[in-house]
Amino acid sequence: MPVHSGLKMEDPLVQSGKDPLRKPPSEEKQSSVSSVESVKRVKKVGKPSVSVTSRVSALTSASSRKKADLKSGSEPSPGLTKPTVSACLKTSNAVPVVRRNSTGGLPQKSLTSTAKPASVGSTVGKKTTSLPPESVRRSLPELRRSSLPSVVTKPTSRRASIFEARKSVPVSPVSKSTESDAKQDTVKKASVRPALSVSSSSRRVSSVSVDSSSSSVSRKTISRVSSPSAHSPSVSSGLRTGSLSSSLDRSSNLSRRRRAGTPESRDSRFIVLPQVEIKAGDDVRLDLRGHRVRSLSASGLNLQPNLEFVYLRDNLLSTLEGIEILKRVKVLDLSFNDFKGPGFEPLENCKALQQLYLAGNQITSLGSLPQLPNLEFLSVAQNKLKSLSMASQPRLQVLAASKNKISTLKGFPYLPVLEHLRVEENPILKMSHIEAASILLVGPTLKKFNDRDLSREELSIAKRYPAHTALCIRDGWEFCRPEHAPDSTFRFLFEQWRDHLPPGFLVKEAFIEKPSEEDACRCHFVFVQDSTLSIDPQLVLKYQWFLGERPLSNFVPIPDATGEVYWPKREDIGKFLKVECMPILEETEYPPIYALSSPISRGSGIPKVVNLEVQGELVEGNAIKGVAEVAWCGGTPGKGVSSWLRRRWNSSPVVIAGAEEEEYRLTLDDVDSSLVFMYTPVTEEGAKGEPQYKYTDFVKAAPPSVCNVRITGDTVEGCIIKGVGEYFGGREGPSKFEWLRENKDSGEYVVVSTGTAEYTLAKEDVGRQLAFVYIPINFEGQEGESVSTVSQTVKQAPPKVTNVKIVGDLRENSKITVNGIVTGGTEGSSRVQWFKTSSSILNGENGLEALSTSKIAKAFRIPLGAVGYYIVAKYTPMTPDGESGEPAYVISEGAVETLPPSLNFLSITGNYAEGGILTASYGYIGGHEGKSIYNWYLHEVETDTGTLIPEVSGLLQYRIVKDAIGKFISFQCTPVRDDGIVGEPRTCMGQERVRPGSPRLLSLQIVGMAVEGTIVSVDKKYWGGQEGDSVFRWFRTSLDGTQSEIRGVTTTSYMLSVEDIGFFVSVSCEPVRSDWARGPIVLSEQIGPIVPGPPTCQSLEFLGSMIEGQRLSFVASYSGGERGNCFYEWFRVKSNVVKERVTTEEFLDLTFDDVGKRIELIYSPVRKDGIKGSPRTIVSDAILPADPVGLGLVIPDCCEDKEVVPHKKYFGGQEGVGEYIWYRLKNKLHESDLMDISEALTDVLICGKTITHTPSLEDVGAYLALYWLPTREDGRCGKPLIAISDSPVIPALPIVSSVRVKKLSSGLYAGEGEYFGGYEGSSLFSWYRESNEGTICLINGASSTTYEVTDSDYNCRLLFGMFRYTPVRSDSVVGELKLSEPTDIILPEIPKVEMLALTGKAMEGDVLTAVEVIPKSEVQQYVWGKYKKDVQYQWFCSSEGDDKSFEPLPTQRSCSYKVRVEDIGRCLKCECIVTDVFGRSSDLAYAETAPVVPGIPRIDKLEIEGRGFHTNLYAVRGIYSGGKEGKSRIQWLRAMVGSPDLISIQGETGRMYEAYADDVGYRLVAIYTPVREDGVEGQPVSASTDPIAVEPDVLKEVKQKLDLGAVKFEVLCDKDWTPKKVPGEGSLERRILEINRKRVKVVKPGSKTSFPTTEIRGSYAPPFHVELFRNDQRRLRIVVDSENEVDLMVHSRHLRDVIVLTIRGLAQRFNSTSLNSLLKIET
Repeated sequence: MPVHSGLKMEDPLVQSGKDPLRKPPSEEKQSSVSSVESVKRVKKVGKPSVSVTSRVSALTSASSRKKADLKSGSEPSPGLTKPTVSACLKTSNAVPVVRRNSTGGLPQKSLTSTAKPASVGSTVGKKTTSLPPESVRRSLPELRRSSLPSVVTKPTSRRASIFEARKSVPVSPVSKSTESDAKQDTVKKASVRPALSVSSSSRRVSSVSVDSSSSSVSRKTISRVSSPSAHSPSVSSGLRTGSLSSSLDRSSNLSRRRRAGTPESRDSRFIVLPQVEIKAGDDVRLDLRGHRVRSLSASGLNLQPNLEFVYLRDNLLSTLEGIEILKRVKVLDLSFNDFKGPGFEPLENCKALQQLYLAGNQITSLGSLPQLPNLEFLSVAQNKLKSLSMASQPRLQVLAASKNKISTLKGFPYLPVLEHLRVEENPILKMSHIEAASILLVGPTLKKFNDRDLSREELSIAKRYPAHTALCIRDGWEFCRPEHAPDSTFRFLFEQWRDHLPPGFLVKEAFIEKPSEEDACRCHFVFVQDSTLSIDPQLVLKYQWFLGERPLSNFVPIPDATGEVYWPKREDIGKFLKVECMPILEETEYPPIYALSSPISRGSGIPKVVNLEVQGELVEGNAIKGVAEVAWCGGTPGKGVSSWLRRRWNSSPVVIAGAEEEEYRLTLDDVDSSLVFMYTPVTEEGAKGEPQYKYTDFVKAAPPSVCNVRITGDTVEGCIIKGVGEYFGGREGPSKFEWLRENKDSGEYVVVSTGTAEYTLAKEDVGRQLAFVYIPINFEGQEGESVSTVSQTVKQAPPKVTNVKIVGDLRENSKITVNGIVTGGTEGSSRVQWFKTSSSILNGENGLEALSTSKIAKAFRIPLGAVGYYIVAKYTPMTPDGESGEPAYVISEGAVETLPPSLNFLSITGNYAEGGILTASYGYIGGHEGKSIYNWYLHEVETDTGTLIPEVSGLLQYRIVKDAIGKFISFQCTPVRDDGIVGEPRTCMGQERVRPGSPRLLSLQIVGMAVEGTIVSVDKKYWGGQEGDSVFRWFRTSLDGTQSEIRGVTTTSYMLSVEDIGFFVSVSCEPVRSDWARGPIVLSEQIGPIVPGPPTCQSLEFLGSMIEGQRLSFVASYSGGERGNCFYEWFRVKSNVVKERVTTEEFLDLTFDDVGKRIELIYSPVRKDGIKGSPRTIVSDAILPADPVGLGLVIPDCCEDKEVVPHKKYFGGQEGVGEYIWYRLKNKLHESDLMDISEALTDVLICGKTITHTPSLEDVGAYLALYWLPTREDGRCGKPLIAISDSPVIPALPIVSSVRVKKLSSGLYAGEGEYFGGYEGSSLFSWYRESNEGTICLINGASSTTYEVTDSDYNCRLLFGMFRYTPVRSDSVVGELKLSEPTDIILPEIPKVEMLALTGKAMEGDVLTAVEVIPKSEVQQYVWGKYKKDVQYQWFCSSEGDDKSFEPLPTQRSCSYKVRVEDIGRCLKCECIVTDVFGRSSDLAYAETAPVVPGIPRIDKLEIEGRGFHTNLYAVRGIYSGGKEGKSRIQWLRAMVGSPDLISIQGETGRMYEAYADDVGYRLVAIYTPVREDGVEGQPVSASTDPIAVEPDVLKEVKQKLDLGAVKFEVLCDKDWTPKKVPGEGSLERRILEINRKRVKVVKPGSKTSFPTTEIRGSYAPPFHVELFRNDQRRLRIVVDSENEVDLMVHSRHLRDVIVLTIRGLAQRFNSTSLNSLLKIET
């Protein structure tokens, strides 16, 4: 059947050190394994393989994995079943069979020749390592083909098929793999130890499966072998009676094509197949492999819809008609049939199919194979496919297509989850970089190509191809090298598009920029017009963006993505973009062309501004807005940082304070300035992008205007009013103002004042309105529209008051008055209002709080609320007719003072009797009252100090309680002001003593249940002084209302009796005070009627003996009405919380289960009317056991080595360890003689003293008797019993176990076995030899227990000595033969290494070579010369520290090693292991070096990197060697072209150097002196650049200005500059630098008050020169002579370089020097 775990499908080899096999759940339930038949085989130096002939189940998981590790090439291998053998097959020249596999493994010829040992050795070397999975993979196709039923159990059948079984036991191939041999000692590899089970109880003979009888040479089982079931799933119901011989003949023919060889250079690994979760039974499984089935619709095929596992390989099927019924099939094996294809359409119904095997057919095309949604594994190896074109398979993980005729990748399907691709032995492998092409077609899911991990080189090559390469390959493009792929694929696409393009147009470009998350991705489609056209038609391009998982997947259109730019989203990461561009010419749409992107990468998270615009009109007063288009690049969009800057002409931008929003309103300050909008994008995570700037044009001023014109000031005669307004429109100039007065007669306004905004109201203005006119004029004289406003009517001046004063004492409750002189009115009509304020300074009415309303009275009494405040009086003068003038305010000289706290009265009112309420009242004076203190006291007499009543402290009321009766009550109050000042306390005494209250009951009731037998009691509340002996009487009232007193009951409680049943009960109480004062009698409510009480069990006792076997009963007494049917339950108490219900009878029979436990009885009393009472429980003591008794003893039939278990019966508690004695008797005794058996006969022997007995050889033929003394666990014994067997002991069948071959000496072996089954007779012995091809030959004459190896055995080296043991009993009964395990491979000595020597020096950079020394013995010389395979090396390096532990160098596995710089100070070690052709390894040999010393410091490949322009950065790079580098020295110099002289550049000693204008025309030279960390210097090395050229942009400007011959530059100058001063732009002055062909001049520009002046002027004659400053890239110094020089500053380095190079160019022209040639300027 197909495998369901990790299997190597094509290469038979397994690479050592790979991951272990995964083992899914077993397909069928597995039988237990017989300990005798499941023999473990010990793995020797080679790898012995094992073949099984029983049914193989699926791999198990965890247990097999743990047992699968191989260590040092020696590991137990699977056990071997004991198959039967046919007599007709006992031949020694059996031909080996070759088997083919279902996925295209390479067959290899078997080597059977023994004449050429050397040839054999070399061939054997092609085998795999000593790890077992090599044969596992070769056997798995066969294991999938058959479920291998177990061998039958009859001895004759076993003997008849031995040769068939021996063919299946393979010789272990010998490894040649260097990698696996090198790791034999350390690498663990997963192998499988199958457990073999052969049923010994089955009476049915099943025919042996064909596949199980002829397996591959190197087959191994990888699963457990289960016993045959009643219906073996590997044999159909119609074939179970077939003959064995015919089955074997067919097996011989089929087996020749089943063995797969191993390619020599193949690096094999596992393919991890998709796992099929199965527990298959016969109802879902069909296995008809090799039955020559021709049609799926045949009547005997019996295809059912419920089948899940169908195996039809090795048949004659040519069509799939009828397969559509298998709707639930998961595994379908159709390998090795006659399919030719197409015709796979019927598979469309097999939606659940997971594994499909089509290998070994004649299929030419997969085009008709439908899409199978669950298909995970597809094998189409060994067919005639020319391509892999088929429908997309969404879940396919493994595609095996080896050994076909595939020559093209055209039509390759979309396989989104493919992991393994196999195309070995196909013509397409001749294509260069076929693996890279497969990576491009499949995508990142591909893990292995041709059963190897993907090559890093191929992965790297695949990344170099364009994104659309996969589409081109699928469409038939011829694969080429990556450097030619862009042009080649574009030409290929162009040829596809050529015929569909608009006439006269060609495609020049079609690509998409590299997409990134949330960043603008632009597509580029460039169409060029054919030059033959005379017109220029307008071509319109229409775009549509698509998104797909892979280049070959179906791309989905992105909604609304129809522009030239698309912004990938976060969910698009890892996907591909596709753009279709449809050209439209003159309204005709042409077929679209497309471009494909690389995978969308994750954004950097740092946003960037794509576009920045400023919207709005640049006019004063308008609002403008900065709009930024931001690419967030994967970050969460946040609010960017916006700011506005203002830049005036010829000055730097200045930040506008507060302008930090995207919108900004233009102000007057912005007029004639340019604004700069700066935006920095910021994500929510805090990542900032690069800020971007946007400059605007200059802001214009608005036309002059004025708004909000108004008149301020009081329109009262004599006041000054003022006209104001808000001007807008640039800078305000001499605006005009006019005042006009209203003419009451005409209503017109007449000008009364001009030129001023203020106006003083005169008497003529009273009763009239004034108008104010505002005419705006800007600074340039432009006049705007005038605006006017009108004032209120001018009023006459009001009355006034002066000389206002406050008279009086400023204390609480004092009376004060206010005085003043009133003019323009009368004092009697004037009004005064009083205020208080906390401030001593008067500020109008601010902070004033009114104390009174406005009144005519001038006197005022100071209230309490004014204490601590200043008093303010508002004096409003008024005329008699009611006209008021301006009020005057006056404040007191000091704050109001307060009086000390005190009480002016204190009294107590209320009823002085118990329960009465007394209330205290008092009067407080002296400021604001705080928390005054209140206390109540009780006094025995009026003169004592009294006792404080704490519970009413702080209260003004007191309710009199019982304790106050007969006492006086007083109240004390201590006044406290709010500032904490305490006054004198004052006490008020009550008028009389407190009187008690009249006795009475507040409540009376009966508490309790109205049930017979219960006690009821009185609940009352008494009030009225101290209670005395109150009187109680109980009454009984009948249903007719007749009431009678219950005699003799005068207490507060009463027990209800039988006489009360049916009556009501009540109680009366007469309250009596302690002084015998009586209150009114109170009668309670009745309770009842009284009901009878519940049934009750008064007593309960056990009756009977508490011993096992006795009967237990009980005695119970009842009360509570007439007795009914009471309940009783018996329980067995096991523990305190666990009990078991036993019975509900009136008695209980005690059993063994009760021994040691207690018995619990629950008795539930029941009244006759069915009322149940409370149950009563009684628990016994622990039940005692009975005396021990043996009730019976019988001995069954006895057989040798089979345990005899007597049949006995015991009674009497828990049985203990009784006494047992077994006797051996020659003759059978009668029952009467058995009791004296120990004294009866002398031939009676004791043979055992345990309860069971296993007869031995001495017991055969004798009778067995058993003496038994029954004993209880406490040691008490009963009467003994004796029994004897009915028949003597019979012997066991003869068998032999532990058959093995033991090596006595070199070449001498002995066979051993352990006989069992009666007395041994003349057993038979024989020896066999097994060849490499699996042929088993009988060794003639070898019939003893010892065997000496012959020359032929040694020369083959692959022969095993096989020992056979057939046991024969003394009575000639023959047992089952047993075969031993194979011996080790007979091999010569292992090659040895006497010692390992190292040549070379342990110095950095030197090469060490390991040389092995061979022992001088002839045997070793012969072994080295003939059998040595290879020598493996491993280099180690010691770790830092004193322990000198070595760590391996993984990549250093050759005999030589170049010492690295990392090895300095460490020791090196080389280990050597020699491997022979048989896969064995020698002992480890090694050699160590002294600590590695460093080499001489040197620098190699020194070069200077840089672009060659004067604005670039240059870096020196080289490769240092010679120990750890210390402070190596670097010096930068300049060299003139054509001159050997070097000019040192001061201070430039670093690895980086930034060139500037002084370097133009020079070569830069760097001298590198390598220095080791200990100071040792190496030889200096130099490198130089080409002559430094002028940066192109600068060069272009310099050429233009030199051609002009006269230029001007605007520069800045600081006349007070000093070297320590840091110049700032604010301290610099503007200058004009004028340059022409003869001289240079610095001019200070003129102003409104001065003319331009020349500060420095001079020609270019020496010593004229220009100096630059490296620490300031904007400064330059022009030196005319020793006395005239100037320091200038410009805004950028670019401008400085242009100025300097222009001056030097003109100066050198003037002086006829050669800078022009350096600048390449033609003069």
